[in-house]
Amino acid sequence: MAKTALIWSALVLALLLPLVIAAQSPYLEYRESTYIAAGFAGILGLILFLLQPLLAGGHIPGLRPRTARIWHRATGSVIVLAVVAHVGGLYLTSPPDTLDALLLVSPTPFSLYGVVALWGMIITTVLVMLRRHLPLRFLHWAILHNVLAEIIVISTVVHALLIEGTMGSVSKWITCLAVVGTTLWVVWDMRVVRRWRR
Repeated sequence: MAKTALIWSALVLALLLPLVIAAQSPYLEYRESTYIAAGFAGILGLILFLLQPLLAGGHIPGLRPRTARIWHRATGSVIVLAVVAHVGGLYLTSPPDTLDALLLVSPTPFSLYGVVALWGMIITTVLVMLRRHLPLRFLHWAILHNVLAEIIVISTVVHALLIEGTMGSVSKWITCLAVVGTTLWVVWDMRVVRRWRR
């Protein structure tokens, strides 16, 4: 019981602390509301990547496998909405810069990684929606889903680390390392360790 409470407390702290720190950033004083909302949508998407693999791998105590899968899909939907709000808010704030990024002609390096993550998200969303209609075995579909997830996570993390924004440097690095580490660990556990045990 104490272990479960500790895990849940650590998870809630990891999800909320980056938002709290970002909300106290001095950069917010110089930004318009649409830009701020877009930025926080991006932060929300990033921190939810910490939750997604844990739900997929059944590593959150107190949740039955079926419940964890339902929350995994729901969290994925929230991430997609966060990405739409992030890109849409940036477009409303600065259409030329956003279009340059989407067309891969932006001079800022972080834009490329953001676009890679965006396309990875789009492809993943389409695959999830068409899953029952694709001529793929579940194992092959799951491996493809995992590979895309790793591409999205790594691209998003690099994108975030290259931006000097509202997230505090220390909290951003800790969050990004936690997201990458958790994703790789869960994929390794699900695709290698568990199959070896069977």
